[in-house]
Amino acid sequence: MVSLLISGFIGLFSETALNVALTDLMQLLDISAATVQWLTTGYLLTLGILVPVSGMLLQWFTTRQLFVASLSFSILGTLVAALAGSFEMLLAARVIQAIGTGLLLPLMFNTILVIFPVEKRGAAMGIIGLVIMFAPAIGPTFAGLLIENLSWHWIFWLSLPFLVIALACGILYMQNVSTITKPKFDIASILFSSLGFGGIVFGFSSAGEGEGAWGSTKVIVAIAIGVIALLLFALRQFSMKQPMINLRAFKYPMFTVGVLMVFICMMVILSSMLILPMYLQQGMKMTALTTGLILLPGGIINGVLSPVMGHLFDKYGPRWLVIPGLVIVSVVLWFCSGITTASTTALIITLHSCLMIGIAMVFMPAQTNGLNQLPRHFYPDGTAIMNTLQQVAGAIGTALAVSIMTAGQVKFMKSAANPADPAMKSEALTAGIQNAFIFGMTVALIGLVLALFIRRVNVHKDVKPAVTAKQSQSA
Repeated sequence: MVSLLISGFIGLFSETALNVALTDLMQLLDISAATVQWLTTGYLLTLGILVPVSGMLLQWFTTRQLFVASLSFSILGTLVAALAGSFEMLLAARVIQAIGTGLLLPLMFNTILVIFPVEKRGAAMGIIGLVIMFAPAIGPTFAGLLIENLSWHWIFWLSLPFLVIALACGILYMQNVSTITKPKFDIASILFSSLGFGGIVFGFSSAGEGEGAWGSTKVIVAIAIGVIALLLFALRQFSMKQPMINLRAFKYPMFTVGVLMVFICMMVILSSMLILPMYLQQGMKMTALTTGLILLPGGIINGVLSPVMGHLFDKYGPRWLVIPGLVIVSVVLWFCSGITTASTTALIITLHSCLMIGIAMVFMPAQTNGLNQLPRHFYPDGTAIMNTLQQVAGAIGTALAVSIMTAGQVKFMKSAANPADPAMKSEALTAGIQNAFIFGMTVALIGLVLALFIRRVNVHKDVKPAVTAKQSQSA
């Protein structure tokens, strides 16, 4: 667990830390905003292609083999990024890092499901929640410090020794806990999956690049190819005796509800984590370090509360956490839709902290409850589905939020009495940000309606799958 948590922490730390450095990278590497966005898009695209295959990889390779492979890619990518002197080299490093993360995340969740008994699983998932939320929280703060005093390369030099330590711990102490069944590799499934999830992630990421992007041929074609490929992928999985991802996991209702809740949470989290820092830096003219410090308390609170929520989930179930959590998220996003350049720092810290409290009450309890309903032989498929749709949700949420924000800016400038006035730019950005938060609130309210159907899963040690014995053997 220590090996998995350290490597997961560093992977997520470097991801969000680099986001704060994007503005500096545009100047240092002489690239445009659309170009630098590929450092994020390329990372998400690689995850979108690789994570769906992870369910099959978990059944082909041992826990130790996958962990060593994951850390090797992460270390190589981090080293290349630390040495990068050009955009192309940095982009290649990000893709290599994403391969490591794409192997690690499903492995981490699958290992938790295998080694922890059901009655302690919520607490274990809560510890993962601490890592998943705390790392992105301190990433911007440390990045601001490093950029002001050293250079962006140190984001990766700082990460490298921790990854090496995690690899050494894993080699020495990690045991093989997964079940090796070696299902048949199906080239058509891999092709449909890559085109499907890759097309969706690429299309929505490209749609968030700026005004008019939604109508571009690139976006329309990518999303269309993604949707068609996903339909073909689903049809093929249901027709196969040994599917790459067993979509029959969706026959379990609480798993389906859990997947939808996680999807909505990721849309809210990632869109808010993109929009709020953007407003603090561009609208309120704050530095990267100040922005990181403002967002730090909320991230720490979320990280500390995640294990607490895990214990409460084990004791009381998901219903009394998820529903109040989504009420808090919805109310906070409604208040966020009223922020202006005159809003105080204390107000923004309070709103962000309350948002993170609500997310902590929803994310891990809903995810754990969903996975708990699956029989053991569905664990690789369930974790692959959850992690894949998290990446897709991130791409869709950020693209929609940026598009709504941009549309709000354009609409404001068209109605402005004096568009040439520099002060109007801040006012337009404020209008766009407010619209983006209203979008987030709408998504949270949809999640609140879905949460009314959530109930605690009664899991027994000998769980009988809701499929035939023949299908179970195939899976």
